[in-house]
Amino acid sequence: MPSQTMRELSASLKKGEIAPVYYLHGPEDILKDEAAGAILDRALDPAFRDFNYDQRSASQLDPEAVEALCNTLPMMADRRVVTIRDVEAWKRKTRARGAMIAYLQRPSPDTVVILIQGSTEETEDKELAKHSVSVACTALSPAEARRWLDRQARTMGVTLDPDAAEHLLKCTGSDLGTIRAELEKLAALPAGIAITADQVADLVGIRHGETKYDWRDAVLDGDAARAVTLLERVLDQPGVSGVSLVSLLGTTLVGLGVVRAAYDRKTPQAQLAGVAMNALRAARPFGLGAWNDEVTRWARWAPEWPAARLREALRATLDADRALKSTRLSDDRGLLADLVMQLTLGTVGVV
Repeated sequence: MPSQTMRELSASLKKGEIAPVYYLHGPEDILKDEAAGAILDRALDPAFRDFNYDQRSASQLDPEAVEALCNTLPMMADRRVVTIRDVEAWKRKTRARGAMIAYLQRPSPDTVVILIQGSTEETEDKELAKHSVSVACTALSPAEARRWLDRQARTMGVTLDPDAAEHLLKCTGSDLGTIRAELEKLAALPAGIAITADQVADLVGIRHGETKYDWRDAVLDGDAARAVTLLERVLDQPGVSGVSLVSLLGTTLVGLGVVRAAYDRKTPQAQLAGVAMNALRAARPFGLGAWNDEVTRWARWAPEWPAARLREALRATLDADRALKSTRLSDDRGLLADLVMQLTLGTVGVV
């Protein structure tokens, strides 16, 4: 069966096109839950859900249970829905997996099966995908995350100023679970009044100009004093670690390398943002800020970061990443402060 994006799945469900088997995989568990919920809503009348909906874990199923779940006839409805989670567990339960593969080759017309793979196993199972509608639930781009945030806010009755929404995305790194948790906090504020960026900052505990993106910007701007000062504050923020900061820096340096290569080919300065945007659309890297802001910064930084400097910066960043993951003798702050000094004070890549 063909694979679908989340958008294609939504469009097909709205048309009433319901497949016998769906396989949801990828790193975003929240999107899998939303997709599974949308399939269930379209496939089964809520009035008959108690009789015709089963949800199990693959680790608890033997071959006989797989066959019984998927082949039981619906009661007072056109179809049943069966959700099986953690299907990656079938790697250790080969007989149960074999029963499911056999079922997928001749699925019941009276049952919709939703197979959900946990985020710890991101690689698509080719055999499951072959016999199902495979939906990759991947990380959202910043623009997609903003639209998702807006939908969640409306559902919760939360009204955000545009600046407040942008600051929330920066504070959370567009992590959907964290966004939802912060929106739940904001939903406790008085209704009917738009929440400001200052209120978001107070509630989340991250002030304007003190996000991990501001730290990254200070490093690439060559502002050592600001970068070191921000380092102390940023590392104390929820969900931020030395590894995550180095990952953000490394991703940016790779993208900046693409733009610098265009700059070296005499691409006009006004066209560098377009080069950056094309690179982002092709790679869809995780963890960056709003792409429109990113491309503006990359185009501005490109003249100051020649190829030799970028190579040395990437090497230093990779060394820092390895050190952060392999030693307990130095804390994150010390290793990152050393990296900041290397990248901002001209001790790497002198041209």
